Amino acid sequence: MVETITSAQSAIALEEKYGAHNYHPLPVVLHKGEGVFLWDVEGKRYYDFLSAYSAVNQGHCHPRIINAMINQAKELTLTSRAFYNDKLGLAEKYVCETFGYDKALFMNSGAEANETAIKLARKWGYLKKGIEENKAVIVALKQNFHGRTTTIISASTDPQATKNFGPFMPGFEIVDYDSVPALEKALANKNVCGLWIEPIQGEAGVYVPHDGYLKAAEKLCKQHNVLLMMDEIQTGIARTGKMLASDHENVKPDLLILGKALSGGVMPISVVLANDEVMMMIKPGQHGSTFGGNPLAAAVCIEALQVVKDEKLAENAERLGKIFRERMTALIKKTKQVTLTRGKGLLNAIVINDTQQSETAWNLCLKFAENGLLAKPTHGNIIRLAPPLVITEEQIHECCDIIEKCITTM
Repeated sequence: MVETITSAQSAIALEEKYGAHNYHPLPVVLHKGEGVFLWDVEGKRYYDFLSAYSAVNQGHCHPRIINAMINQAKELTLTSRAFYNDKLGLAEKYVCETFGYDKALFMNSGAEANETAIKLARKWGYLKKGIEENKAVIVALKQNFHGRTTTIISASTDPQATKNFGPFMPGFEIVDYDSVPALEKALANKNVCGLWIEPIQGEAGVYVPHDGYLKAAEKLCKQHNVLLMMDEIQTGIARTGKMLASDHENVKPDLLILGKALSGGVMPISVVLANDEVMMMIKPGQHGSTFGGNPLAAAVCIEALQVVKDEKLAENAERLGKIFRERMTALIKKTKQVTLTRGKGLLNAIVINDTQQSETAWNLCLKFAENGLLAKPTHGNIIRLAPPLVITEEQIHECCDIIEKCITTM
């Protein structure tokens, strides 16, 4: 017999007793989602302003994506890559043509995709650039977030990610974000095979680099024969007002890393895209995943991306993002609680006038929830605000009203 949850308290108590305590959720127990809305187990409706960290750009339970998933699930879900299937090649062709690359390598989580990119960059460094064996270096940026694996946290500067999890993987040099001089110095090292970068640092608090930084990074990578590894797991798939955040500067990375909204939030799908010179470094038996590239994921991925195109979600994010930041900028003039707003498209953040150790932002998010809007702090005093891209202008204004009311009355 399958138990059912009848109250928020019972759901929270079960997780506290039987689950690992590796998250600190808001005390809201969600039961249903549709479009920009979520409902809790007691029937209260909320605007979703986190979008599962940008995994549900297309909105919750988009009917086209769900139907693609159901139809494929009735036929075939998994074979492993021990055999060909009739859906993977179609998905590979679709993503390669969409983003302009020769080859695609499908995985599951964003962390898996980043691990894949690391291996590709290192292999290319040894076989193509001629770096001495076991000397390859990947340059990463301070405040980065690329995942939680032990290799990935070896490049992290967040104490929460690293404390008591060592020893760490060698082969990373970490430099300042949004500093061209720092890149010039680091990439001059002949052992550097890759520059690993987020075009906007989402988890760090939506840090947007100055105009020209990404273009300068691309130029320096070409100058020093270094692969540009662009982690667009959170910023890609229309979130920032373009299909990719790197499109704002017409930058094309050597390795494009995607995940999250690649499935519209219905299952884990990630992919690394590259041209033949890089992707063909990997030979049979050298990398893979049991579930990576399964036919269910392939069918879902195609439909999820087609929804983004058909519904012009990048254009919607660009237009409504400007309206949202205008409203937040006006709010700053009315209150001392908020000191800054920043972002692109519908990936935005507000900075609360308090320290990272304060609970002000957390308490403000509790107040948002009381008034029907869900968001979550990051790094103490920053609140990321990123609704599904299917949100309307009327709904954006309604949400801005909720945010303004909560901040001005707190």
